[in-house]
Amino acid sequence: MNYINSGPKKAAITGLGAYVPKHRLTNADLEKMVDTNDEWIFARTGIKERRILKGQHKPTSFMAIKAAKKLLRKKNIAPRRIDMVIVATITPDMNVAATAAQVATEIGAVNAFAYDIQAACSGFLYGMSTASSMISSGRYKKVLLIGADKMSSIVDYDDRATCIIFGDGAGAALFEASDSDYGWEDEYFRSNGSGRKYLNIKAGGSLLPASEVTVENKMHFLYQDGKTVFKSAVSEMCNAAEKIIKRNKIDTNKIAYLVPHQANKRIIDAVAKRINLPSQKVMNNIEKYGNTTAATLPLLLNDYEKKLSPGDKLIFAAFGGGFTWGAAYLTWSY
Repeated sequence: MNYINSGPKKAAITGLGAYVPKHRLTNADLEKMVDTNDEWIFARTGIKERRILKGQHKPTSFMAIKAAKKLLRKKNIAPRRIDMVIVATITPDMNVAATAAQVATEIGAVNAFAYDIQAACSGFLYGMSTASSMISSGRYKKVLLIGADKMSSIVDYDDRATCIIFGDGAGAALFEASDSDYGWEDEYFRSNGSGRKYLNIKAGGSLLPASEVTVENKMHFLYQDGKTVFKSAVSEMCNAAEKIIKRNKIDTNKIAYLVPHQANKRIIDAVAKRINLPSQKVMNNIEKYGNTTAATLPLLLNDYEKKLSPGDKLIFAAFGGGFTWGAAYLTWSY
């Protein structure tokens, strides 16, 4: 039995909130910026548009705060009742200072402690494990987990291999002790550091600090070896999801939804095929938002919230830079 289930409390998601910027960057817009076209982009990624956060002094925390406030209003919860705030992101407002601390302060969560998780596109999934563990420990009653990324701040819009994929957005989930037998059930997470050469930002860290040379050579933008990342994502997300299903003896006919990281429609389809799920049981909004990195999973949950019912079996799967990847099993609580 998974250790989370062995304690007195099972953690559950009890509320959601989300925010995406108003500005839409369509495939037609990208045709004017780089050598590409709508048909080529959609056939390879499944994306038609992505949201971009415009305006000065609007960092990742701007979106995270918006998503958190929406959740608190929907749940009618006073911010001071939040015990902990976690922000999963690869685009923090600034180095050293935790974006989560800024978010907690701005939303009025004066009794919370806060920190960031950096696991790229797996960040929110890993954060779900952390939030669930904190609730299951009995030490905390309300944990606010936010996935937020301003990918437009690290994308080179002269690079057609990456600029077509990513968008900006934020999603928030509240974790509390379940008042039923529904909630976080099991997880299978892995990582492989040798994969970091295929998906990274080369400069700006301690390995290669910022310099005139790194700026001139555009080494502060996102880089990825698309073919290698694609193959690894398909293989590892499929394996992880399959392992979770087999380990928990889940009848695939009883799965309500696959909740996959929105990296590429072809990856999503491959995972669904591997675990024998029809398209209507696969959450999908990549066409509208593109890849929002740590925000994809909570944005999916928010978009599908009204379609979910207590007891629905959800299988999550994600793959990100690092390499990081994994799958999880959660039963919906409301």
